[in-house]
Amino acid sequence: MQETFSAVVGKLSSILWGWPLTFGLIGIGIYLTFKSGFWQFRHFGDCVKHMFGKEENPDEGDFGKSGKVTKFQAFSIATGAAIGVGNIGGVASAIALGGPGAVFWMWVTALVGMMTKMVEVTLGVYYRSKDQNGKTIGGPSYYIEKGFKEIGFIGGRFFATCFALSLFLELFLGMENFTVSEAIHATFGVDQIVAAVIYWMVGKSIILGGVNIISKVSKTLLPFMSAFYIIGGLITLAATFENLPGTFALIFKSAFQPAAAVSGFAGASFVMMMRTGIARGLYSNEAGWGTSPMAHAMANVKHPIEQGMMGVLEVFFDTFLICTMTSLVIINTGMWDSGLSGATLALEAFKVGMGEWGGVVLTICLVMFCLTTHIGWFVMFESTLRYLFRNNAKAKETAVWALKLVFHGTPSLILTIFTVSNGVLPAEVWMLADITSAIPTYINIVAVFILSGKFFSLLRHYNKNKLGIKVEGVDDDMNMFSDIVLPFEEKDRALWAAKQASMAGKTK
Repeated sequence: MQETFSAVVGKLSSILWGWPLTFGLIGIGIYLTFKSGFWQFRHFGDCVKHMFGKEENPDEGDFGKSGKVTKFQAFSIATGAAIGVGNIGGVASAIALGGPGAVFWMWVTALVGMMTKMVEVTLGVYYRSKDQNGKTIGGPSYYIEKGFKEIGFIGGRFFATCFALSLFLELFLGMENFTVSEAIHATFGVDQIVAAVIYWMVGKSIILGGVNIISKVSKTLLPFMSAFYIIGGLITLAATFENLPGTFALIFKSAFQPAAAVSGFAGASFVMMMRTGIARGLYSNEAGWGTSPMAHAMANVKHPIEQGMMGVLEVFFDTFLICTMTSLVIINTGMWDSGLSGATLALEAFKVGMGEWGGVVLTICLVMFCLTTHIGWFVMFESTLRYLFRNNAKAKETAVWALKLVFHGTPSLILTIFTVSNGVLPAEVWMLADITSAIPTYINIVAVFILSGKFFSLLRHYNKNKLGIKVEGVDDDMNMFSDIVLPFEEKDRALWAAKQASMAGKTK
């Protein structure tokens, strides 16, 4: 059974992550980077300055209460969802499968992915909507349907629905439960299935608190867990500091040639190395996947580009700080060719520099990372459900409650039980992650390319009016948010108005 599972998953992964998606993902990032004039590099300082600038508190809007969160809360939810299982278990598995050269391709994906993320976040904010409760929602499904309608493209609703449905693959094949329970088992000797159940219960208790609790937990955990992890990584690197020049040399040397078999490493072709690096880079920073715009769409900002700038920082923070730390620790300690993979590989690497405490530190970080991923993805699934059930207010609320009470996290728990019971290797399980990320990414990067004209109009407006850059042909009076209203949005507004009127009548 294990052999059949591995063969099927491996075949699907190789098909979905073939050259079309590999080149498409890198290609869209390169196109946006060049057309923007390398904006993410030239204005990186402006992005940092904006992040630490004044917060706009959620206020009253034209459609009842704004239903928004602050820009940093939205950033925390999105970044917390991105910084998780992929940064440790995903990176470790990428190196185990593709060798050190896979790290180089993760970096390339992130460099151009910063602009891809900026575009999709900006579009998510520009085309966002509100439901019948006044809750601000958005994401690819919304910008695909509304954006395609705005420019006269047919099939917007069809492709938006396809994206929404494909995103639910992550609900059934999510990796955080497996990776957390794997680490707890390896570090503390707790039965992996027992650890998986406990993790599921903790995640469920936070989800039941709603978006306000989710945003507060994410905002609190994100700085602490990131600093804790980076300090642990630096301690490990300091213990093996003399290997660092050779580590960087190995990463760049291996990036353009097949990785030969050595010790416990079976070797990898150039195609496998490149594909694995790009795929796991996407799974980690989610640039092009279309997930982050759902969280960023809730941000209370006056210009869509302002939140797009937070997307640039999200990718940088995720890949160039957290993923790079994992990669350097694994390669620098010499554990990359040990034959291990997944969280176990990362655990053993941290132990080289910190002894048994290294395993404890990494496990604590992994639990926090995966917990923020778990709760952040609830926001994305909720947004997607509200789109899919948009024409039936009662069914919409029922679906969200079913997600909250039963479905979110439960399939991931079942996947853990299945893989542990059948002895599936971590590297093989991680191929499932490639499958979940591939299909929605195909749809999203095409939509981002088609709608990039709107982004560049908004960017020119921001460059001129906010950054003081001389730009020709800017419409200073352009709307900062789309005025396209779809039929289901009109119904939601009517329901909200009726609720407000009813509440006003009761208070008299």
